Formats: sequence, C-alpha cells, structure tokens
Amino acid sequence: MITNDSIQKVLTHADIVEVIGHFMQLKKRGANYIGNCPFHNEKTPSFNVNPAKNIFKCFGCGKGGDSVTFLEEHEKFSFVEAIRWLADFYKVELEESAPSEAYVAHQQVEESLRIINDFAAQYFKHNLLHTEEGQNIGLSYFRERGFSNATIDKFMLGYSLEQWDAFLGAALAKGFDKSLLEKAGLIKVRPDRVYDSYRGRVVFPIFSNTGKILGFGARILKKTEKAPKYVNSPENELYVKNRVLYGLYQSRKAINDKQECFLVEGYTDVISLHQAGIENVVSSSGTSLTTGQLKQIGNLTKNLTILYDGDAAGIKAALRGLDMAIEENFIVKLVLLPEGEDPDSFVQKNGSAAFETYVAGNKVDIIDFMMEQGLKEAQNDPFKKSAVANEIAATVAKIDKGKNLGLHLHYIKEASTKLNIDEEAFVGIVNTFIRERLKKPVKEEQAPVYTPQPVTEPILDEYGQIVSMPEEASLNLYKKEHKEEWQLIKMLIEHGDKMYEAGKTVATHFFEEIDISIFEEPMAHDIAMIYYKYWQDNKAFPPLSFFTNYAMKSIKEKVIDLIQVEFTPSENWQLKYNIEIPDTEANYMEDVTSSFAYFKLKLLRKYVAENLDELKGCKDPAKVEQLVKTNLLLKQQEKQLMAVVIVK
Repeated sequence: MITNDSIQKVLTHADIVEVIGHFMQLKKRGANYIGNCPFHNEKTPSFNVNPAKNIFKCFGCGKGGDSVTFLEEHEKFSFVEAIRWLADFYKVELEESAPSEAYVAHQQVEESLRIINDFAAQYFKHNLLHTEEGQNIGLSYFRERGFSNATIDKFMLGYSLEQWDAFLGAALAKGFDKSLLEKAGLIKVRPDRVYDSYRGRVVFPIFSNTGKILGFGARILKKTEKAPKYVNSPENELYVKNRVLYGLYQSRKAINDKQECFLVEGYTDVISLHQAGIENVVSSSGTSLTTGQLKQIGNLTKNLTILYDGDAAGIKAALRGLDMAIEENFIVKLVLLPEGEDPDSFVQKNGSAAFETYVAGNKVDIIDFMMEQGLKEAQNDPFKKSAVANEIAATVAKIDKGKNLGLHLHYIKEASTKLNIDEEAFVGIVNTFIRERLKKPVKEEQAPVYTPQPVTEPILDEYGQIVSMPEEASLNLYKKEHKEEWQLIKMLIEHGDKMYEAGKTVATHFFEEIDISIFEEPMAHDIAMIYYKYWQDNKAFPPLSFFTNYAMKSIKEKVIDLIQVEFTPSENWQLKYNIEIPDTEANYMEDVTSSFAYFKLKLLRKYVAENLDELKGCKDPAKVEQLVKTNLLLKQQEKQLMAVVIVK
C-alpha cells in the first residue's frame, strides 16, 4: 500500500486550481477563482477556490475541502483512489510498503472467491437462457414480472438447475477447490454428501460498488414449507453483508444525479423499478440498515426515501435503522404503499408515471410520521404521550447540530407544537438523551463539563496507511455557538507561526494566555490540543494543509469552515476606483489582538455576572464590601477591553 510519505508528497504537489480546473471552468477573481458549483444547480457562481490555502468552498451548498475531497465528491473516489489519481496527474512515483504474509493470503482467498463467483454467475445465466428447465421455470418467472432481456443482462439474473450436484460437477471440472466453493456458499458439504446450495432457484448476483460479484441471493419457486424462500451467500473474505446494498452498483449514477435514494426491501423491487425507468433505488435485502450501508448511500446523497408496504409489518420494517440514518445526517422520508402492495407489484400494475405521482404525493418526513403514529396510538393517555415525547426526543438527540442545526431546531419546534409540550422543556428532554447517549453524566443544574480526550491516532491498515480516524464523542448540547472560542482557533491555525511580539509567536502567546481547559466547545478544545501536540512532536507549527488533510472528517470539515475562502475583489478595483484593498495577511495583528480581547471580554462578563449573583444573596457586610470592590475592578477591566474591541 501507499506509504504516508508518498501521500504527503502527492498532497504537496497537488495544486487545487489545476485539479479542479481539469473538471470545470474557473474564472479568476482577485486572488481566488470562482465557478458554478458542480455539486448543486446554480446560475450565479458561489463556488470559490483559494490557491493560497489550497482549498475550495461552495457558499451555496456548503461543500468544501482540498484536492482529495474534491475528487472524492466529484468522481466518487475513495481516499486511496484520489491519491493514485493525483500521483498519476502530477507524475509522482508512489512508494508502496510490502504487505504482510497474512494480508497476501487474505488477498489470494479474496481473488479466488471472486473468480469462482464470476464463473458461477455465468453458469447460472447460461442455465436461465439456454437450458429447457431454466427457460420453462426461471425465465418464465422473470417474464411474468415483465423483465426484459436488457434487464436480465443488467442484473446478470440466473437459474440453478433442480439437480443435486450439477453446479458442483461443472465447477470441479474447471478445477475449482471444493473448500473454496463451500466458503463461497455455492455448495453444502455434509458427512454423507456434497450438493448444490441453490437447486431449483432463480439467482440474483450481488455486486460491489465497482461491479465485482461478491455473492448471491437465490429464491425458491416451488411452494414448500421445508425450505426457506431465500438463501443468501455466507459472509467470507469477499462478502461482508453490512457493507453491501443490492442494486447500488446499477443505481449509483441515478442516485447521484437525482440526489435521492429510494430504499426498498427486496431484489425484485429494485429490478422492477429499474425496468420502469426508476433507477435511484437500492435494497437492504429485508434486513435493518447498517452504518456501513448508510455510508455507501451517504457518499452519493443524504436524501433517503423509504418505500415499504402500508401494513403493520411494513411500518415496523420502515422504522428499523431510522436512528442510525438520522445519526448519519440523512434527511429521511417515508412512503407507505397501499396495503398489500410492494414497489414491485405497484409499478407492475400501475406503471412508472403513476408510481412517481404516488410517491411525490405520499412522501412524509419520518419523524413527523413517528409523532403522528405515536399520538394516534396514545390518544388521550398522558403516560403514552409522555412515552411518545421521549421516543421523539431520543431520535432528535441523534441529529448532529454541527452539520444540521436547522433541522435540529425544526424538529424541536415541530415536536413541541404537535406534542403540546413547552419548547424549553422538550429541549431539556433532548439534552438528557444526548448526555445518556454519550455516557457523560451531567447534573441538570450545572453547566456541562467537557472531559478532555487524548488526541486520537488514525486507524492504520496492514501497511500503516491511514484508513480512517475514529470520531471522538463530544458533548454537543443544545446551546449557543461559542464564537469567541472558534475565533481564537481560527486565529491560531492561520497566524500561529507569525510573530506576536519580539521573541514570541502568536501560538506561544496563545498557550501562555489561554487556558483551553475552560473551553465550552469540545471540538475547539480538541483542535487546540491537536495543534499543540503537533508543535511539541515536530518542533514546528502545523501547516494549514495538516488540518485541511486531517483524517478525522469532523475536524477537517470544521477547520475548512473556519478558514473558508474569503471574497477578494479584483485588483482592478484599486486602479479603477482608487479603493485600497486591505491585506489580511499583513494586518493579521488586528485579528490576533481582537480575538484575544473578545475571548477575555466574554470571560470577564461571565465573572461579573457571577459576582453580582453572589452579591445579591450576601448578608455579611465585610463580604459585601469585598464583592463590591471586585465588581468595580472587573468593570474597570471590562472598559479597558471595550477600547480594544467593537462589541457586536
């Protein structure tokens, strides 16, 4: 795998203007570049590229990042694929470390399973199209559902003959190992015999995101109580169920283009909708959604619409995995089909136009749906209503306010209105669930205290290559943004290496003057700690690229938001209108001074308020005199700071 030194070398070479300019047109404006955002439709350019900071930011949709982020978003590359693309683009030779013996063995098994699956898929497809049994049973079943030859080819549908060992014989004749055939789930090995797993079933290959066959699902066509309706491949080195969604390979482009993903239960639901021209659809194969599956969808869109049966079982199935989807920042909608219908049967009977009309007219927000269902069941029972309020609050607590504050506030207002609960009281319930979820007990009457976490190291694979950075939990309660803390962090990242005064840098002054343990914003504390750790370990200040390429996504995104591309007027303005354009870098001390002053002013006002509270309840004359003197001193210091800052 690629060494970290090589990755850093590639990132050093990557010029964000060149990289983005390879895919879209950019126009120079001042020191920056602008263009129409490729991630959402717009007429007025809001997509900005800053070559000095080597980042992009769209002020329309909010997307931002570095060259790697752009490739991940625009081309749907993985991190490693983006690095390889950049290395090829800049002709940078990548150094790769030798894999371990265990990894090589794993890769060999994985490749063998892939070859076996490819053979099996072709074998089953041949049975379906070119054998009498396959045509009479398997193909007839698909024809009844209206599947065309093009659809059958698209999903590589097949049929396994009603014989004990037809596939086994064909596979052994090709020289495949029996133990690997069993590992792939294609045969069953018993003490008395070995036989095919999918006898007399239609077969649905399951694809990876890149079109490799990972496994199979097989449906029995005979009515029998002894055999399960569906049989699926077991998990192995190649197939990990919780990372795979049926139909995602065929649906990726449509999901990305439409910016919406339909989630259905079964294989035939996906195929029937594709057949009808509705291609932005995947299936969880009848199981609850997993975080891994949600991440696959989330790489394409955050808009998830669940299409399930309208009966009680369908409603229950639709709500499974809801909290995880909310936690992953999805906007989740629900469409309940008429009772007795599923997407397959509905589109078969009514056609695509009627289906799309029905979906558009019956799409409801899933949290609103939960409230309506809960209130319907609770009626006038106060205990049941309380249970509904707790259930909704627990779900709202999972929304990341850092990314979806508007949505979080919307649900709080909506829920408190519909449930007839005081909004402030409902906020309290939500905060209780946040505390419980993060297992950080906080007394109601006290301000939440953040316990600093050690800086988390990245997760490495067999080669020492960064795979991901674990997200640290932070106590993100419903409270105002701590803008003074964030302004300090922005100042530290952008100007930490510059001189504050003779012999002292801005960063040195920051860590001497600011006690970050009193920060109320957990992530601000963490970023300051990360900065300090890099400084101590490397005897140098972290460059901006250290944060814009940071492995922990939440940190990376927050830093990019903080240092987002500023508007810079054209240099011609100065000549044409005789307007002096301020140089932000040259005037950094103004930012630094005001950042420190704003933070100190905030603390001072907090102390003033606390001192006055203590004064109100004090009856000891000597203590009162001391508190009055303290108050006068604090007010004097406040006046001094007010001379430095312009209070907003």
